[in-house]
Amino acid sequence: MHIRSVIIFVITAACVTAAQGQDPAVVNAKTIKVRFENDRVRVLEANLPPGVKEQVHSHPAYVIYVLQGGPYRNYASDGSVTEGELKAGEVLFREPLTHAAENIGDKPLHMILVELKGEKSKEAPTSR
Repeated sequence: MHIRSVIIFVITAACVTAAQGQDPAVVNAKTIKVRFENDRVRVLEANLPPGVKEQVHSHPAYVIYVLQGGPYRNYASDGSVTEGELKAGEVLFREPLTHAAENIGDKPLHMILVELKGEKSKEAPTSR
């Protein structure tokens, strides 16, 4: 009986982790493309046509540069829903989050996202 509980726990934890850590470029492959990646950043290009709602996905801390804006609806992982409007040329910083976005306008949303990765450890300068 104990081993069965452990197996159920492991499967449940794996499912929860997978749901919270979905890669936007994988689950939204039709609308989000990786344009560059190294050990410090990942650059994504997002094109969200009118009426399209993304699948739930996660981002580390990231910066958004809006190429073409418009109204959107955001579905947060806590169940809250918000609406807003992105403006072309706008630059936004977002803390890590799990969400889905929906284009509720009549024109495509087009953005560049720069996801930040953990910093490399820096060596302390040596004095001689």
